[in-house]
Amino acid sequence: MSNPENLKFLESHEWIDASHEPAVCGISDFAQQQLTDIVFVELPEPGKKVAKGDRVAVVESVKSVSDIYAPASGEIVEANTALSDSPELINGDAFGKGWIFKIKLSGTEELNSLLSKQEYDAATAGGAH
Repeated sequence: MSNPENLKFLESHEWIDASHEPAVCGISDFAQQQLTDIVFVELPEPGKKVAKGDRVAVVESVKSVSDIYAPASGEIVEANTALSDSPELINGDAFGKGWIFKIKLSGTEELNSLLSKQEYDAATAGGAH
């Protein structure tokens, strides 16, 4: 699955779509492939204020447990509660139905320090990272 052009990425494999408000966040297709079968997602609490880089969620797979970090500062306004019953949505549709949380951004300046699709693709080429 190709990474969408409109997303920005953290090196730790989270993505953010800030093309609408609130911004939508999740983990990349590359990350879900590395994790393999996702069996549990600990979702963030709506109303929680976070800073860029804060741990906001946890994704557990049959292989490992991974912290999910906020790509930018703001307030969590919604969590994808469908993941509570169907965490495998991340495996099947990482950029669609598998989104993890929505965040009302404090500002957009932090987005400038995130990786573009091209930079992220180069960083994950060959399965590195």
